[in-house]
Amino acid sequence: MLRVWLVSLVVMAASFCSDCVSASDESKTETVATERMVLPCLSDGSTFDLSKQKARYVVLHFLLKTECPFCLKHTRDYASLAATTPGVIHLFLKPDSIAEIKAWAGKTRKEGVKDAPQIYRDPDAKLAKQFGIPDGYKFHGQTVHFPALVVLDGQGKELFRYIGKDNSDRVKPKDFLAKLAEATAKR
Repeated sequence: MLRVWLVSLVVMAASFCSDCVSASDESKTETVATERMVLPCLSDGSTFDLSKQKARYVVLHFLLKTECPFCLKHTRDYASLAATTPGVIHLFLKPDSIAEIKAWAGKTRKEGVKDAPQIYRDPDAKLAKQFGIPDGYKFHGQTVHFPALVVLDGQGKELFRYIGKDNSDRVKPKDFLAKLAEATAKR
């Protein structure tokens, strides 16, 4: 069933991934077949292959463009949480340029946390648009998509989402855990 969800997500995100750029070579555009979607991680050069994931839940964190201290705190907090929540994969998505994401990713390491969060690129916020995350938020002289968190189950069904009203309006990790427990208890 997870494979069915992954294929549907791949089809939905095919146009998003056609603009993904390999972290190892910025001059090449990475193309993705419709059978699988591979997202390059710009913070460490690894890739995230959705077709190989066995996660029960995938959490999409749509972060703001440009320098956002609330995005930084949010990412650090959820990276710390990831170690205590097996079966939950957190994808941190930024619409910035490759250079901006690489510079920003270097700031995400939190003291006492073994692994730095993996930051993925959402060029021109295409995936945010496909998930219906509204834009129109004014931030640092730009119009960007609102910050959002979308949680999908292993079958690709959306369990819940939260769209912030501004850059400081985020789901706290403890509230996320409570909401996840509530949503899964109803199933």
